[in-house]
Amino acid sequence: MTTSSGGAQRQAGVSGGVAAVYGETIRGASPVGGIVRTARSGNDSATGHAQVRPEGPTALRIVLGNQLRQLREASGITTGAAGHVIRASHAKISRMELGRVSFKERDVADLLTLYGIIDEHERGAFLALARRANVPGWWHHYGDILPGWFEMYLGLEQAASVIRTYEPQLVPGLLQTQEGARALIQMGNPDVSVDDIERRVALRMKRQKVVTQPGAPNLWAVLDEAALWRLDGRSAMQEQIHHLIEMAELPNVTLQVMPFYSGAHAAVGGPFTMLRFSEPDLPDLVYLEQLTSALYLDKSEDVQYYRVVMDRLCVQAKSPSETIRFLTSTLKET
Repeated sequence: MTTSSGGAQRQAGVSGGVAAVYGETIRGASPVGGIVRTARSGNDSATGHAQVRPEGPTALRIVLGNQLRQLREASGITTGAAGHVIRASHAKISRMELGRVSFKERDVADLLTLYGIIDEHERGAFLALARRANVPGWWHHYGDILPGWFEMYLGLEQAASVIRTYEPQLVPGLLQTQEGARALIQMGNPDVSVDDIERRVALRMKRQKVVTQPGAPNLWAVLDEAALWRLDGRSAMQEQIHHLIEMAELPNVTLQVMPFYSGAHAAVGGPFTMLRFSEPDLPDLVYLEQLTSALYLDKSEDVQYYRVVMDRLCVQAKSPSETIRFLTSTLKET
């Protein structure tokens, strides 16, 4: 099995083409307005699992920003000139095009005029997309306990069609039990209040719904055997292993365990997560979480490197069926 995106072509459209961007139809009325992209298939070729669910604001901001960048570049306009039109700096334009800030409808309208987009239907589609991109995500209610660098990841995770993750130390957050999550959160936040701990647990449990909701992404997780033994207490460990077995039975979840005896392997450097999206304006990316920040890698050479590492891990780890037998045996022994 592999989720390599080598066969997924991101193609530029032509004048008069039509692009459906998360329900908003943007029609090319001119050589500038005609820069659109052909969406990926509704079924991910690697897994055959249908991807049909509404996208969150993070993904929509990136899509809109990328569309605006394409229009600007096709018009031969600099970020400085674009910034001047909306009374902002070139840095603000760069942040908008990367989807890192919200969009004012007035700014989008002014930029569309600058880029030569005068067709009312097309302008309306862009402005509607801007409004949708500004709607807060469900995680907005946890903003006081959620670091900004992780808030972006939550939005991208909600939009992903494929999530591949490797965890050498802990059970992946999407697969943790409530008690297991509480123990790990308390360990990582020893000085916060009980109420804050419970809110963080609630956030993680709500986040996990992405795996079981309609049109859920394909989750492919590889975890080191050591992660199973870091839970405090026999009961917690048994509950977590039983939960992993149940989750692995879902049609969109693939689970593999890297046993102790495997020795050194390709990912000895630490955990990482790869996200792939159905929307072609969202590039595949690698997420590297640190103690107080995170890195997002989307350069093709970086993504390809981590893809090769992940594929090697999957070959070296126990197969999905072997993993179920291994977990069942471990559960009996604990």
